[in-house]
Amino acid sequence: MTLCTLGDTQDFHDFIDAYRRQYPDDVLTIHEKLSADQDVTALVDALASQGRDPLLICENVGHLGVPVATNLFASRTRIARIFGVAPAQLHETFQARANSPIAPRYVETGPVLDEIFEGEAVDLALLPMLKHFDSDRGPYITNAIIIAEDPVTGIANMSYHRSMRHARQTLATSLHSRGHLWRMLQTARERGEELRVAMVVGAHPLFMLAAAARLPFGSDERAVAGGLFGAPLELVKTPLYGIGVPAFAEFVLEGAIDPAAYAEEGPFGEFSGYSSDRSTNNVLRVDTLMRRKDAWLVDVVGGRYAEHLTLARLPREAEMSEKLKARFPAVTAVHYPNSGTHFHCYVALDQSRDGEARQIMLALLGWDPYLKTVIAVDSDIDISDDSHVLWALATHFQPHQDIFVIDGLPGSPLDPSSSVNGTTSRMGLDATRGSGFDGIKAQLDQHVVERALTLLKKYPS
Repeated sequence: MTLCTLGDTQDFHDFIDAYRRQYPDDVLTIHEKLSADQDVTALVDALASQGRDPLLICENVGHLGVPVATNLFASRTRIARIFGVAPAQLHETFQARANSPIAPRYVETGPVLDEIFEGEAVDLALLPMLKHFDSDRGPYITNAIIIAEDPVTGIANMSYHRSMRHARQTLATSLHSRGHLWRMLQTARERGEELRVAMVVGAHPLFMLAAAARLPFGSDERAVAGGLFGAPLELVKTPLYGIGVPAFAEFVLEGAIDPAAYAEEGPFGEFSGYSSDRSTNNVLRVDTLMRRKDAWLVDVVGGRYAEHLTLARLPREAEMSEKLKARFPAVTAVHYPNSGTHFHCYVALDQSRDGEARQIMLALLGWDPYLKTVIAVDSDIDISDDSHVLWALATHFQPHQDIFVIDGLPGSPLDPSSSVNGTTSRMGLDATRGSGFDGIKAQLDQHVVERALTLLKKYPS
């Protein structure tokens, strides 16, 4: 089995075609006319309420003029299929490939260069956008991956930033993570310069996952994309500033962020489930718009839906799982539940001595600045199921001795309960049984279970 089994290229169109052929029951195509104002989100919401998470393709949305693909990352099974592994192997597989980066390779041309608009020809009305929630300020690009290259080393940073149309040739965007792109912008400010960037809107899902990877400053996520593909990411240079962008991207905007410019941005439906107007209110001037002639809008549904959460969470889970297991061999599994957005984590372990669970939870709370609550359970608890974790909490946990709280720590500025400057408190809950636990788990003989399952096959639902 090759590394990239779905399409076997870096082209999103090849991926879509291959996935439709191989897993037709996991793709829902809507042919009816839809509005670009909330209809797509409403469909995802209705599907989620039914316990369904198909890859959703909407062929006729408003006046966008392009097909819309969304809900791609809502299913871990679907992501595992992209890697050619079982869902239980996702963390290990992602980290193994991300830790084996392959430098990108420049090519002469690619589909993203099919159509190029420069100067006065640039009009952001040419870029399809959806309004996802009634409370959103307007239509947004939810999957905007901004690429900035260090002017000395050429090493690029890639990161996601919500962006909305501000004027004909400018976007309002938020660098609310205060991450590496923010750091590069401050360096440009100190030099009295603007920061030249390219924004990728739509690409192969492995490229999108690479952009969500958490790397040290000075590492290039484009090489991580190569690791995920198992081959160099093919890049073309943007016409004006020569920034390396995926040759098979759907849309690319080339321009600059002026450190001194300001534009109101938000509210926007964020992962917390609340609309956030906390923003850095940055302005991205667009000098060039590139697109493939047969472009799709690859949308990421915002809010607290599974797609938004899993796209950001999977690389974080994989990193935390690797670090914890390397430092604490007792750890068997790590999971960030949808119910906790990005703020909760469950960790399962085979505890060999009292206090070990607490030590592991302290490590997690220290390593991941988004986490507010960690629950530790024994390895026989299915941490992918909230009800199992809550049962362990109900039967193994004593509040007076199994809880600790640390306050005054930096957290997510998008947490509506945090302080204005983003500080938060963090909590660990030890729901492991512990050495003094007195209880025998009620369970069935496996042979009896198998007989019951065989019998029920005669009574299909």
